[in-house]
Amino acid sequence: MKKLLFIMAALAFGLFACAQIPPQKVADNFAKKFPNATKVKWDQEEENEWEAEFKQNGSELSACFDQEGKWLETEKEVGKKDLPDVVLKAIKQKYSDYKIEEASLVETLDFSGYEVALELKGNEVEVQVTMKGILSVKKEISEED
Repeated sequence: MKKLLFIMAALAFGLFACAQIPPQKVADNFAKKFPNATKVKWDQEEENEWEAEFKQNGSELSACFDQEGKWLETEKEVGKKDLPDVVLKAIKQKYSDYKIEEASLVETLDFSGYEVALELKGNEVEVQVTMKGILSVKKEISEED
């Protein structure tokens, strides 16, 4: 019986310890920016960055805030079929042989567009494409890395 109580207490403590609660400024600014958000789950990404994963208007989104509550980024995963033609055209011009692995609609203070992860024979590239079709490489990982 003591062993069972100990296990239950350890599990309860573990669940409580995993619950992430952001600073009040972060939670307040999130609520202002996303007043219709539901099923919000918080995670501390880095020492000074918080990410909320949530649902809003039938979509799954994530948003990042700094420790002081300043909004940094909103991201919404999208399917390949949801990418605008201008984005697909920009990708095809430079990475015609690559396969689209995943894509997200991204908004930051200085960027609004799509982030797309591409893959070809173990080589991965993450690109950003603006709504006007301007492509820039965010990150490249070769098979050797």
